[in-house]
Amino acid sequence: MTNDEIKAKVLAALAAVAPELEPDQLAPGANLRDELDIDSMDALNFLVGLSKAFGIDVPEADYRKLSTLDAIVGYVAARIGKR
Repeated sequence: MTNDEIKAKVLAALAAVAPELEPDQLAPGANLRDELDIDSMDALNFLVGLSKAFGIDVPEADYRKLSTLDAIVGYVAARIGKR
């Protein structure tokens, strides 16, 4: 799976919890919680969406690593590459 394909799935999972998301206006390095006003429940729902979309488990210890779009794409790419 390419990084563009991963990014598309990540954005779809984000859109499920932040319907106001405009992907073209989201900076790759921007903090998603701040940019999209995501609360803790939305964040957990987003992580569930990631798990379903990619078939990966995200341990709680890794939650802080997933603060930007670029970080999430890199994290998922590394995780699905290990399967």
